[in-house]
Amino acid sequence: MSTLSFYKYQGTGNDFVMVDDRSQQFDASNHQLVRFLCDRRRGIGADGLILLRLHPQYDFEMVYFNADGYLGSMCGNGGRCTVAFARQVGVIENETKFLAADGPHEARIDADGTVHLRMQDVLGQQEVEEYGVFLDTGSPHLVRFQPMSTLAELNVYSEGRAIRYNERFREKGTNINFVEAPVVPGQPWQVRTYERGVEDETLSCGTGVTAVALAASRRGATSPVHLRTPGGDLRVAFDAKPDGSFTNIFLSGPATRVFDGSIEV
Repeated sequence: MSTLSFYKYQGTGNDFVMVDDRSQQFDASNHQLVRFLCDRRRGIGADGLILLRLHPQYDFEMVYFNADGYLGSMCGNGGRCTVAFARQVGVIENETKFLAADGPHEARIDADGTVHLRMQDVLGQQEVEEYGVFLDTGSPHLVRFQPMSTLAELNVYSEGRAIRYNERFREKGTNINFVEAPVVPGQPWQVRTYERGVEDETLSCGTGVTAVALAASRRGATSPVHLRTPGGDLRVAFDAKPDGSFTNIFLSGPATRVFDGSIEV
């Protein structure tokens, strides 16, 4: 047995076990260990685990694992939390360039703690299909617009799981975002997300609300888009191009340290 020091962060309810792994002592191939640490009954409990590692060309590298124990694609809220964590441990100050699963990112932290994370450009037309609008914002996302006043009662677990494991998405999986448009312009778009890798609804998903904002722009939403998840509010700013592409995409919201500790592993 050995002792692992960790920090717990959350961004609008999307929570993560953070490990300062600048010495690269954490065994990233130990899927069982990651699952244990993310287990809410037997371990620390989280939607995912993130290693903060040094990188020769960037301020740091973010290595993200889903709660199932395996390396994941880009996590927007996790990225914002990693930026806040990197500042806490003295790796950065208020601005940074770092590497994640989908490539390099830039970010800055405001005086009030809001983290603005630059996402990758989304090129080409959004894919409209039988199940909704499909696009990749660092992770694959399906956006489904719901009839008015139905989102609160929706069984996101069963509906999301049915789509995630259907014939279309079974092999690689996808995240599913259920969306309700605001009744009055200027009010937030309501979002609930079933996350691949967690295999359940999470309180918030950063790449998910980014996908929703871009899809909603085709329904009249203008940048910055205000989105409300069960875990809190986020904003997504972007430049929309005539060819259907999006550039200068920024995901903004809080990233909060919850507690830190150590655990025998």
